[in-house]
Amino acid sequence: MGVATGVAAASLKNLYIRVANGQNPTIKGLGKLVKDPNGILDLSPGLQYRIISEGGKPMSDGNPVPTSFDGMAAFPGKNGQTILIRNHELSPSQSPGVIATEAFQYDKLSKGGTTTVIVNSDRTLDKEFVSLAGTNRNCGGGTTPWGSWISSEEDVSTPKTNIPEDPNSVSVKHGYNFEVSTQEKREKPIPLTAMGRFRHEAIAVDPKTGYIYQTEDQVDSCFYRFRPNKSGNLQEGGTLEALVIDGMPKINTSKNYPLNQPKAVKWVKLEDVDPEQDTLRYEAQNKGAAIFSRGEGICLGNGEIYFTCTDGGNAEKGQIFRYNPVNETISLFVESPGKEVLDYPDNLILSPFGDLIVCEDGQDEQFLVGVTPQGEIYQLGRNALNNSEFAGVCFSPDQKTMFVNIYSPGVTLAVWGNWQKG
Repeated sequence: MGVATGVAAASLKNLYIRVANGQNPTIKGLGKLVKDPNGILDLSPGLQYRIISEGGKPMSDGNPVPTSFDGMAAFPGKNGQTILIRNHELSPSQSPGVIATEAFQYDKLSKGGTTTVIVNSDRTLDKEFVSLAGTNRNCGGGTTPWGSWISSEEDVSTPKTNIPEDPNSVSVKHGYNFEVSTQEKREKPIPLTAMGRFRHEAIAVDPKTGYIYQTEDQVDSCFYRFRPNKSGNLQEGGTLEALVIDGMPKINTSKNYPLNQPKAVKWVKLEDVDPEQDTLRYEAQNKGAAIFSRGEGICLGNGEIYFTCTDGGNAEKGQIFRYNPVNETISLFVESPGKEVLDYPDNLILSPFGDLIVCEDGQDEQFLVGVTPQGEIYQLGRNALNNSEFAGVCFSPDQKTMFVNIYSPGVTLAVWGNWQKG
């Protein structure tokens, strides 16, 4: 067992012992969560929050804010403003959905999409409006180095019937990524078919190479890399590949996988990237691709790519993998030993202070969880409103404010304070 392996394994073991003894998952110097008298968000000492946006409230265009707040990212705006682009994971049967005229919809029968939320420097709402419409179950996504948001459909519906009574009918194929501008303009959505048709979860771009890494939300998902033909223009197409662990073809990484042992990888090219059925992962696995259990959140941190597997691990409560694009290796960074420590990790981001901040999407109480570079896990916040998942965690361009969503009924929160405490 290497030093890194021993440190991470010992951290998790010691943490699990503390939890079993009734102690909260906290790290040295970071106090217990402070109970929110308003019953919205319990936070670590030194932090405070404000509600920025709520589902159902009227937007700048008069339409209601859609519900089901999911993935989100922050971009710089004018005069210190922050531009948030937020996904809405809505199906055709849900209402009211993301409302836009038909000319700006990908599919007139689909209710998902994105809204753009502009926040002033004093953390107050300036305006919010629809920026993508007519898509299906927009779950995660990611930012690009050229300043746009990629919104990902976690749905592979195809037109099933022409019966109007079918509440889940769609008029075109789904299962794509869509690029959304941060500017106050609306364009007809164009699916990025070359990036693959599958149950997309999220993406992360390596700014050094322009390669885009993608997760897939299936119990037998794969991990994908897209090499664009032209950086900054994803509509020009590119090459889609899947990750294979050397000497371990088709390995299922969800059970009995070694912690913090880097494994060399290679990439296999995929041919049928826009299949009629949801079969892309089968082509990948037939070529030796590794299997991950519900790949979800992904982010870039210190030159590495971190991604979560929501129900991976022996306890089936989640894993966090990291891929090193320079050394071409992958390793299991964290595996949850139980829901008391980490319960279904989903969206994640690297914080300004060097820790990963992870959104839980499990059962019962849901937490914002911090993970140190050594693999130590602690609780940063708790959803005191309900048991809905956290989603869309991101930091403002000046790195002073963390934004995060409560998925249902849909609340976007700004959190700030002494991030260095502890």
